[in-house]
Amino acid sequence: MIRRSREAFRRPAGSYRGLRLGTRLALGVGVLSLTVFAVVGATLTMYMKDYLEHQLGTQLKLVQTVQAKDAAAHGTVRRKPYYGWYTAVYDVSDGSVALRRPADVPDDTRAFSALARRTARSGTELLDTARIDGEGTYRLRGCEVEPGVVLVSAAPVAGVEETVERLITVQVVVFALALLALVAAGRRMLRRGLKPLSDMARTAHGIASHDLTESASRLPLRADGRDGGAEVAELRTAFNSMLEHIDDSLAVRAEAEQRLRRFVADASHELRTPLMSVRGYADLFQYAAADAPGERERHLARLRAEAARMGVLLDDLLLLARLDAAEAKTLPRTTEADLTELVRQAADAFRASHPDHPLTVTLPAAAGPRGTGPGNDGDGQRQRRLGLRGDPQRIRQVLDNLLTNAAVHTPPGTRVDVDVSVTDTGAAARIRVADDGPGIPAEDRERVFDRFYRVDRARSRDRGGSGLGLAVARSLTRAHGGDIELSAGGPGPTVFTVRLPLAGQDATDR
Repeated sequence: MIRRSREAFRRPAGSYRGLRLGTRLALGVGVLSLTVFAVVGATLTMYMKDYLEHQLGTQLKLVQTVQAKDAAAHGTVRRKPYYGWYTAVYDVSDGSVALRRPADVPDDTRAFSALARRTARSGTELLDTARIDGEGTYRLRGCEVEPGVVLVSAAPVAGVEETVERLITVQVVVFALALLALVAAGRRMLRRGLKPLSDMARTAHGIASHDLTESASRLPLRADGRDGGAEVAELRTAFNSMLEHIDDSLAVRAEAEQRLRRFVADASHELRTPLMSVRGYADLFQYAAADAPGERERHLARLRAEAARMGVLLDDLLLLARLDAAEAKTLPRTTEADLTELVRQAADAFRASHPDHPLTVTLPAAAGPRGTGPGNDGDGQRQRRLGLRGDPQRIRQVLDNLLTNAAVHTPPGTRVDVDVSVTDTGAAARIRVADDGPGIPAEDRERVFDRFYRVDRARSRDRGGSGLGLAVARSLTRAHGGDIELSAGGPGPTVFTVRLPLAGQDATDR
């Protein structure tokens, strides 16, 4: 039984929760209005009943004033009362009550006698309401005409009850009509006020039916309109902001997927060439086509070169993957390093490997006496030590990649400049690698740091590289807390600027 009662209670609650918001609000307004109408109606009815009873008591008092004089003069009331009213004169002595005749009283006079006895005892005027058999409910009033003589008058309250009943009927009809009108009007107003929410719901359903699996999918739907008030406007703004965020996320995802596909295609293409070479030379040895010692050594050297080239490519890919991983936020090797010395070492290596490109290095000079040695890279003066924390080999790799990029993409004889300085705040070092080559076209500037991207697509891989040098340089720079940017583009000098944070006060003289 208890379980059934709980289930019976849960069914209406579940049905109410299943209603639409507008219907629930309209029902809520209806219940609230019904409560208000009930309180107002009950208060008005009680007030009207008390007022009418008070008026009836006042009328009894006025009538008894005249009837008391008549009773004092003649012993009984000779003047006929109002239709349906009763009047009686009682002699009260020692608790006994005697009705004087003639008297206009009903057959049931118990209420009259009791009120006369109480009035004689109290010595004041008394009011009472009593039920008289065969007659109905009456309002009785007793007053003492003279000692031992009590006048009792009775007036029917049927008129008061009839008036109260009519008032209740009118209230029920009027309140019911008002409640229906209020619910209907409120339902319409709520439906109109909640229309922006319905529009947003339709927009959400439209978005749900939109295919978000497309790589370039966008959400063309937005919640429009100006109705609904400040709260709905705030919700609409938040809804549209959420859609904008979803659009941006989809665009980023589409771009990432496109870059991933391009990366896989480029990596496959780059690895295909050395793999084909390795397989070709392996076939040569299999079919004894290279039995001559000189031919065999030449093919083995070429085979080792292709394997080394593929190893360098895989090392760069592995390094980029480690730097892109979420857990690889710090470098595996972090020590104290001197940026000035790393730049000098990179310059020496560049001069040895690219003698056809003149190199100029400008290092920050320290205050003090000048040296006497020659050189245009600051060898003839005291150099300022730029201390930083990081992996010296990776920082050197960044410098080598930038210098190699300048040599590979410029014709022989092109001058390359390296300038090292400290920012105005002294918190970071600035390295500028510039060349006087043909420059980078404007349409290629935004993609020069993409992996496997080459500005000159006709250049051979042996000379042009794999297209990972600048990508590796940017990833390593950012891993050290710095950044790299292309400062100039188009015809004319090309300048790459690297910023690396210095290690506190380690920028000292040496």
